[in-house]
Amino acid sequence: MVKERYLQAKEIYKKIGIDTDKAIETLKTIPISIHCWQGDDVNGFENKLGATGGIQTTGNYPGKARNKDELMADYKFALSLIGGSKRINLHAIYAITDETVERDNIKPEYFDEWLKFAKENDVKIDFNPTFFSHKLAADGMTLSHPDKNVRDYWIRHGKTSRAVAAYIGEKQKSPCLCNLWIPDGLKDIPASRLEPRLRLKDSLDQIYSVKYPKEYIIDSVESKVFGIGLESYTVGNSEFYQIYAAKNGLCCLLDTGHYHPTEVVSDKISSLLCFNDKVALHVSRPVRWDSDHVVILDDELKEISKEIVRNNAIDKVIIGLDYFDASINRIAAWVIGTRNMQKALLNALLLPHNDLIKLQNEQRFTELLALSEEYKTLPFGDVWDEFLNQEGLDNNWLEKVKEYEKDILLKRC
Repeated sequence: MVKERYLQAKEIYKKIGIDTDKAIETLKTIPISIHCWQGDDVNGFENKLGATGGIQTTGNYPGKARNKDELMADYKFALSLIGGSKRINLHAIYAITDETVERDNIKPEYFDEWLKFAKENDVKIDFNPTFFSHKLAADGMTLSHPDKNVRDYWIRHGKTSRAVAAYIGEKQKSPCLCNLWIPDGLKDIPASRLEPRLRLKDSLDQIYSVKYPKEYIIDSVESKVFGIGLESYTVGNSEFYQIYAAKNGLCCLLDTGHYHPTEVVSDKISSLLCFNDKVALHVSRPVRWDSDHVVILDDELKEISKEIVRNNAIDKVIIGLDYFDASINRIAAWVIGTRNMQKALLNALLLPHNDLIKLQNEQRFTELLALSEEYKTLPFGDVWDEFLNQEGLDNNWLEKVKEYEKDILLKRC
């Protein structure tokens, strides 16, 4: 039945110049970097206190991963329910070591088990230094802290994290995205907005003073509009990081939850593509604030994917997910969000972008609007089902998750 429906859909899309076989094959090659921290509520392996410092996971659904073995097992099971090319996104707090190690002294070998896991499961790794959930980040300042000793600690952490990322990239023979985000800001109106930003600039200059081969590491910086308890002022805002990245040859990372409610990331991608070889994404779903809800197949996700596809930027835009919902089954959250990202990309691959662009350039706006709306009801779902079929998957994954929950997750309580 799946194949029969697909063959019918294939003919329908052929009439508008779309090769559905090519779209499916292209989708299989687009890597999605799936964040490990959804599986344990951003706890990491340092302690059991959970995330703090501008990071908030809500909910107490049973069965979260409590250690590396459980997290890896859950992640592996989620991967088995997701088709296409995948990567795993790690934070520094997921270092695996029997020692008690400060973050400014993490070593590349602490991630060898992750490299082994990645190789066994045919995924590559991306990496993030962790500038939150730490006693030296408790007041909401890290790289811009007025205390030089605190700044120096986090500078060392940034440097060691880049060393880890370069090591991972060399070992896996694929560049590791190393993304830097800090929570720095103030709850109330600042007396000086400039001084913290000058301190941040100096800290970043020191972190990025060490150079690594581009085939090992891609450095990116991530802005934010505000954080919890830091509502009035964010040191690393969008303007700061875009200019810093441009002047220093870094990649900008756009997080879909890190802008004002009337801003959309889909409108920013093409601007950055005018000036940058690479653009990175953290795809989340903000609800009134950076609440990191599970990604759904909404209009903005579709627009983001259209921007990637229509601008021939599949090899230029690095797609990662970043949400953490503890109110639902965590494995289901992984599968729902990743599949929706892939659905949005497939939807974009099934549109005749060149024809639509031609209508825009010729100012035939009536036809542009009419056809854009007509294409929304084409049998995209039948092509998606064929993609799953070719990957040995189907849409009945939830029953498997329920079984896993019953047999494994609930026994952790």
